[in-house]
Amino acid sequence: MEIEWQTPANPPERQDYIFHKGRRLVRPYYFEFISHVKNRWAGKTVVDFFAQEFKGRPYDYYVSAVQCGRIQVDGKTVPVSYILRPSQKISHFLHRHEPPVMASDVTVLVEEPDVVTVCKPASVPVHPCGQYRKNTVVGILQAEHGLAPLFPVHRLDRLVSGLLILARNATKADLFRQQIEGGMLQKQYIAKVVGTFPEKELLVDISIYYNHREGRSMVEAGDSCRDTPTKGKTASTKFTRISSNGTHSIVLCEPVTGRTHQIRVHLQYTGHPIANDMLYLSEYVDNRTDVGMSADRAAGKSLIPETNNMYVDDCEETCSRNFSIDPMCTQCPNLAPTGYEEHEEGLWLHCLRYSGPGWKYECPYPGWAFLS
Repeated sequence: MEIEWQTPANPPERQDYIFHKGRRLVRPYYFEFISHVKNRWAGKTVVDFFAQEFKGRPYDYYVSAVQCGRIQVDGKTVPVSYILRPSQKISHFLHRHEPPVMASDVTVLVEEPDVVTVCKPASVPVHPCGQYRKNTVVGILQAEHGLAPLFPVHRLDRLVSGLLILARNATKADLFRQQIEGGMLQKQYIAKVVGTFPEKELLVDISIYYNHREGRSMVEAGDSCRDTPTKGKTASTKFTRISSNGTHSIVLCEPVTGRTHQIRVHLQYTGHPIANDMLYLSEYVDNRTDVGMSADRAAGKSLIPETNNMYVDDCEETCSRNFSIDPMCTQCPNLAPTGYEEHEEGLWLHCLRYSGPGWKYECPYPGWAFLS
C-alpha cells in the first residue's frame, strides 16, 4: 500500500469530513509528527522515550514502529536500542484519528477584506491543538469556505459557542492584539444558570487560581491578615440578569479580565453555576437528571442556521466507503480515537458580542437562551 504522508502544510479539504449521527468526523489520515529531543529526554532509548512520554499506545507498538521506520531520528531508521541526544529531530509517522465534534456548521456571520466573524459551535476547538487539526474552526473554514490564512483574534474554550473574530492578515491581527493589551475591548457573553439570579447588577471582583492538575479554576478571596502571598490572579466579572423562569436564569456576563474559566467559576461563586457545567455544578445541584442536555440537542434548538441536511446526506453517502485500515494502527478500525465514542456536552455559555474602538461584532442568541 502506497502511503501519502501529510504535514501541517497539507490544507484540510471538504472530502476529509464524514458526518454520522450528529457528529463531524475526520477520515483518518497519515501524518508526520515532528519533535526535537529536549535535554530531559536525552540518554533514553528511542523506544523508552515514546513509551514513557506517550502512554496512549502499548510498548510493543513503539518497538514495531521503530523497527519498520515509522519512528525515525534525524530522518533515518534506527535500532530500538538507539540512545537519543539533545536537539535531534524525531519523526513519528502515524495513522491519525481525530476526535469527533458536533456536526453543526461553522456559520460565517461577517466577511470583510481583513476580518471574518463566525458563530463557533460548541465542542469545536478554534485552532489545531492536541489531537485536533482538521476538526477545528480554522480547518473547517479553510476546507468548506476557502478562507485562509486566518488569525484568531481571541479564543473560546472548546465547549463554548458563539462569536469568534478572525483577522485575515497579520497586520490586522496585530492591531487587534494592541487593542486587547490596551484594555480597549468590551466582551459580552450569555449563560444559562441554576436558579433565580438576583435582579440587581452584580459585580464579582475576586481572584482566580487555575489548578492545572485538576483542570479547573477556583476563587481565592485572600486574607489581608496573612503573610502568605496568594496564587490567584485578579479577576472581575459583571453580571446582569436578562430573564428567569424560577428554575433557570439567562445572565449577561461581562468579563473585565480574561482568566481561565473566569465566567464559569465566578458564576459558581455567586451560587448560580451554569446549568449544565458538570465541572462546577457538584456543590450546588443534587439531582442532575434534568440539569443539562447533550451538545447536539442544544445545538438543534439554536436559531443560528445549522448543518444543511442535504449536504450531510450527500457526505454520508459519498464518504461511507471504508477508509484504509492500517495494520499497525492501535485505533483502527474505528473512526474516532478510543474514548471519544459518546456525544459531549456543549456548555450553556455563548459569546454574544465584542466591541472596540469604532467597531462591534455580534452573534445571534442560541436557542437555549429563550426560557419557556
